[in-house]
Amino acid sequence: MLTDILWVLGMGFCGGEIARRLKLPPLVGMILVGILLSSQLTNLLSENILQSADSLRTIAVMVILAKAGLGLDRQKIKQQGAVALKLGFLPGICEAIVVAIVAHVLLDFNWVTGLLLGCILGAESPAVIVPAMLKLKSLGWGAKKGIPDAILIGSALSDVLLLLVFSLLIALFSSDVAVTSWQLLPFQFLLQIILGVVFGWLTAKGLVLLLVKQKWSKNTISDTIIVANVALLLVVLAYKYPFFSGYLAVMSAGFFLIEFSAPLARRLRNGFNTLWKVAEIFLFVLLGANIPLNVLGNSLGVGLTIIVLGTLIGRMLGWYLSTWRSNWNSNEKLFLLAGNSAKATVQAAIGAIPFSLGIEGGEQILAIAALSILVTAPLGAWAIPTFAPRLLQKGEVDATKVLIEKNIIILTAIDNSHRTIHVLTKTAEIARRSDAQVIVLHIQQDDHHNYIDTLKANTDNLLADIHYQLFIIEGSKHEQMMKLAHQYQVTEIIMCRTSNHHHHNIAIASVPQKLLETTSIPVILV
Repeated sequence: MLTDILWVLGMGFCGGEIARRLKLPPLVGMILVGILLSSQLTNLLSENILQSADSLRTIAVMVILAKAGLGLDRQKIKQQGAVALKLGFLPGICEAIVVAIVAHVLLDFNWVTGLLLGCILGAESPAVIVPAMLKLKSLGWGAKKGIPDAILIGSALSDVLLLLVFSLLIALFSSDVAVTSWQLLPFQFLLQIILGVVFGWLTAKGLVLLLVKQKWSKNTISDTIIVANVALLLVVLAYKYPFFSGYLAVMSAGFFLIEFSAPLARRLRNGFNTLWKVAEIFLFVLLGANIPLNVLGNSLGVGLTIIVLGTLIGRMLGWYLSTWRSNWNSNEKLFLLAGNSAKATVQAAIGAIPFSLGIEGGEQILAIAALSILVTAPLGAWAIPTFAPRLLQKGEVDATKVLIEKNIIILTAIDNSHRTIHVLTKTAEIARRSDAQVIVLHIQQDDHHNYIDTLKANTDNLLADIHYQLFIIEGSKHEQMMKLAHQYQVTEIIMCRTSNHHHHNIAIASVPQKLLETTSIPVILV
């Protein structure tokens, strides 16, 4: 297993980075690495980790749904609640029905088997959709109308419904199912949703009691470990007692944590963001390793036809009905084609079940499920960030709901006074908190350069663990600072309160005062 983990993490990370540098979604590189490591090509992964793929995939999906819950916005959900609810069942059901019809015509499937394939293909991938929607929220695309929030909620509800129908259809093949089971389906769907939300609420209450009021934890790492364990417990319990949706409970818990303790939710966003960087690699590499390439060939043409027709007829009908009479304009409705079509995790989890049970047509179902992953996951991961700026309006970003990753660059101006130590110390303190880069600027005002070595030594000592550049140049202090600020896209400026230590009677000397009056960059005076 240690060798397997080395292959998965090392190769998966490198594959993702290569894809990123080629302007492709990182998951494309990770899936290709998984295919390369699989038994069908190099056979570098052992059976142990391939057999553990479902469990590792469950952990990864738990992490991403916790991230989704911690990124939801109550006001936006209230604004788009009706659309989100309709997105939760109309697109998936419409796609499943169209897929069943096309599979009946092209593959001669009976209606039950066709609907089984429809449920597999109709489910949406949280592993692709959730990080993409959270990224859009952090950039403000569609944030004003709450479009990413509606898609996040809708995709979670859709998967609950389709997995319920899928499990009922599987039961049809294994034993006799009474007609009342179908009649109870709406009740089961509502029960799973309601109990999922209730368990999420109770979980959030308990976590706030332990981590905030009782102070069981002192740092972000401990908070994240505790919450991740509790979230995984919810998922495991839902597998054992399937009367509630474990994934919806995890997502709801994250949402309620924002309401009950925003500071705790902020810390957890950072923690789960770190967890996802590792979970993402395992998820997509193992997903690629389990794609059955050997069964794809015979079903390639008909599979693509089913996927395309299911999306362009079924899902688009569902999207139209979901957004009918809403405040979404035509561009925002069109964005659903890019933002709500990706398939990966659910197809990988249940695509092989019909084949393993010996259901007629199971091998073709497995091949088409694998094909949907290879086609729609990379396409969706590319299309969402590509078309969002073209189809969505940019709104104000709510930093209390999403993790905003921003590259902080600090410009620090120093002189040869005793205050330089204080300025560099404050710079180091802020840079460590925000993992910032630092540009240190010193303007030479005279010909006495014997202090330069001391200046360099102080800078090197105080910023030893920070990525910095030191510029010692001549000229106007204000002009040079503005030039460097523009060149390096500086986000903050730090300097001493006075530019000349002899002028104790001046509250703010000329350079800081001029800087404050002419720049929109925040300035910290030490």
